Order: sequence, then structure tokens, then C-alpha cells
Amino acid sequence: MRVTIVCAGKLKEKYLTQGIAEYEKRLAPFCSLEIREIHEERMPAEPSAAEKAQVLAREGERLLRQVPQGSYLFVLDVFGNEMSSEEFSARLDRLALQGKSSLTFLIGGAFGLSEAVRAAADCRLSFSRFTFTHQMVRLLLVEQIYRAMKISRGEKYHW
Repeated sequence: MRVTIVCAGKLKEKYLTQGIAEYEKRLAPFCSLEIREIHEERMPAEPSAAEKAQVLAREGERLLRQVPQGSYLFVLDVFGNEMSSEEFSARLDRLALQGKSSLTFLIGGAFGLSEAVRAAADCRLSFSRFTFTHQMVRLLLVEQIYRAMKISRGEKYHW
């Protein structure tokens, strides 16, 4: 299975980069993982609704260009569906049975997502109604992908 994470912004905190590197190592036996980053768009101070929409549209276009063609697209979205780790693992298993060997997870920038990005999603996924930084979500995502792979194989992982 090929997993691509497309995200806006570079990681700045060392603890996040170290955590993600650890899960990249752990995921190596289960899938091929690639992280593609784009630079975040700059938002004007106190933007109007139209300015915010334009910035999100530009960023969204650049994010969507990074999605591999034919890949099943999960968009991480605060307005998406929540699922348990077991449900997420089962979803990945069903996709594999349907022949979906390329999965992409898209994480927007600090200002959210454009409607075009939401519309492009095959699945809109929310981790929680809590708000997390988009950098933190990247770490949470790789951990959940790893957990899903372990659950799928019936291997123990902290339960």
C-alpha cells in the first residue's frame, strides 16, 4: 500500500519531527509512506471573507496538485466524520479489498480548507471536535495509520 500525506507548512518543532520519524520507521513494513509539503499561503491581517476565501482557494489548488492521480483522498476536516481507530482500520481494509492501493491524506494549513478541497475528498475525516494545530495533526495521523495497520493484522497496540 502506498500512503501519501499532503500538507501545508513545514514542521518547526523538533518533538514533532522526531515523533513522525519514529512512526515512519514503524510503518515501513506495512506501507510506503511519503510526506509532501507545500508552503502555506500568507493571510493578510484581519482578512475579509473574500480575501480569506481567495487565500484558501490558492492553497487548496496547490495542495490538490500534490495528490497522486487515482489515489483515494482522505481530507482531514474539522467538519468531517469521526471514527474510532477500529473503524478507521476497517475502512483501510475495505479500501484495500476494493483494490485501492494508493491512499492520500490531506492536511490543510492554519486557516482551514477551501470548499474545492472538501469537494475533492472521497472521505472527510475529523480526529475530534477539539482544535489541533495542523502540525500536531500530522503526528496524530501517522500514529493512527500505524495503529490501523496493527489492528488490521491482529497485533497488539496499547489496548
